[in-house]
Amino acid sequence: LLLLLLLGPALGPARGQGLGQTRFICTSVPLDGDVCAASALGTGSAEELKGTVLQLRETVLQQKETIMNQKETIRELTAKLGRCESQSVLELPGEGKGRKGFSKNTMGDLSRPAAAETLSQLGQTLQSLKTRLENLEQFSRMNSSSQTNNLKDILQNKIDDLEKQVLSRVNSLEEGKLSPRNESEERGKIESTLTSLHQRISDLEKGQKDNRPPDRFQLTFPLRTNYMYAKVKKSLPEMYAFSICMWIKSSASPGMGTPFSYAVPGQANELVLIEWGNNPMEILINDKVAKLPFAINDGKWHHICVTWTTRDGVWEAYQDGTQTGNGENLAPYHPIKPQGVLVLGQEQDTLGGGFDATQAFVGELAHFNVWDRKLSPGEVYGLATCSSKALAGNVIAWAEANIDIYGGATKWTFEACRQLN
Repeated sequence: LLLLLLLGPALGPARGQGLGQTRFICTSVPLDGDVCAASALGTGSAEELKGTVLQLRETVLQQKETIMNQKETIRELTAKLGRCESQSVLELPGEGKGRKGFSKNTMGDLSRPAAAETLSQLGQTLQSLKTRLENLEQFSRMNSSSQTNNLKDILQNKIDDLEKQVLSRVNSLEEGKLSPRNESEERGKIESTLTSLHQRISDLEKGQKDNRPPDRFQLTFPLRTNYMYAKVKKSLPEMYAFSICMWIKSSASPGMGTPFSYAVPGQANELVLIEWGNNPMEILINDKVAKLPFAINDGKWHHICVTWTTRDGVWEAYQDGTQTGNGENLAPYHPIKPQGVLVLGQEQDTLGGGFDATQAFVGELAHFNVWDRKLSPGEVYGLATCSSKALAGNVIAWAEANIDIYGGATKWTFEACRQLN
């Protein structure tokens, strides 16, 4: 606190007459100090006052210098950041309606991938294209068409050329031969070819889809992401019992993730099948948990079924047509609630969203069917052995018209019975 003492006319006419010229003196007073006592300091020596002023000026100069140094540091950091961003490799364009690159992740926002990570993504994309092409090749054997075979050969040659380009790019990066400009140009060529390949294979798959039964398809989730999933168009009704069966294939580690999740308003874990981390596969009903004795994470196709009734919460688990476990007291007398969202490939933390990449399903899934009753052991065995009398779900039946896919998950032809040979 600075007390401004006005001596002279400012003190009043009576006292100012004998004091001569007016003077202004600034005196530092502590916040809890006596202002009146401090006024007596006004008669102190001019040398003390001058010393105080010089000290204040020195402090101001030091603060200005500190500010200038900080501004210079900020400018240097900004320049370095700009150079880093200009040299970083842009991410691959997202596929599908639901993907938004790497802008969102429940584990925190991700920066754009480095060159090595981008090359890994290119390799995974090429592998996905090759797998789709193999499925088209199987289809062409059943439908011998010279046009289909010629297109398959052309696409195979292009994929081989792309693999050579990616390998060459890896070698160039390791040897430091590529400048940012050359790298950008080469990447543009590769991405353009990839886009063309995706389009042509998609056109072939579209023609293939027109000639296949509506239930002979599979969903593939090649990466552990928080944006790749499928959504069943209809909700579940209120159910006092259910049977859920599917074909599934995965070798993901640790844990294959979440094949399906059903969330309702106010309860995200109304009905969930999940294998997370090093835990065994579990079925959740209204947040109550039962561990399932499945051994399916071996990269082979398996048929699994889970049945449940609200009375006493009795459940049974089947793998490849054989009952492997059972129990009771799983959410007893709690009916499955209606008007929810059924998602394949992700675990919901909120209604229809809140996906966590660490809980995402990695693998392939097909013939997901739901009944509002408990299937008999014979009916389950018929499904697992592809009996001609096998039933489709009376609540959810596996059909392309009932499923929407997002974020790059793919569909292609799947013959369940062929997997048994």
